[in-house]
Amino acid sequence: MHDIITRLRNKKDDEGFTLIELLVVVVIIGVLVAIAVPVYLNYRKGAADKSAQSDVRGAVSTIEQYYTDNGNSYPTADQKSIAASFNVKDGSTTAPAAGAPAGWITLSDKTTMTYLIGTTAGAAPNITVSTYKVCAVNGNGSGKLYVYDSATGGSVKTIAGGNIATCAA
Repeated sequence: MHDIITRLRNKKDDEGFTLIELLVVVVIIGVLVAIAVPVYLNYRKGAADKSAQSDVRGAVSTIEQYYTDNGNSYPTADQKSIAASFNVKDGSTTAPAAGAPAGWITLSDKTTMTYLIGTTAGAAPNITVSTYKVCAVNGNGSGKLYVYDSATGGSVKTIAGGNIATCAA
């Protein structure tokens, strides 16, 4: 029994990690972080882009609801680079304290949107059709511009590297 206790006491000198072992662990953690951070940042940009795309879809729904509720006419306010929630009826950007009622387009953080009214020639002579275009981009995203044009219909289009100022074109 005395021999076992002596051997256990002698083994205490081998406790702890060497400097090389610690450096290897630090290098492995560094490599993992170097891989994970860019992937995380790309996910954040993608999420910001999706929020701008979702804002355009929500704006289209709000505008179409306004159209049906107001005698088949679109809102006449021509908005330029709105960076806050806004009312499609009068263009105001300060929502009531109780929240955003019907007719309000709510934007995500860092999303800038334009809402433009236009007219196109109708199918029959002397008929004009009101149209609108909604464009949005998120400042935290990858710079993609999301556009919906009621004249062409369809889904929300994506323009890589688009500029919100050129949306009117």
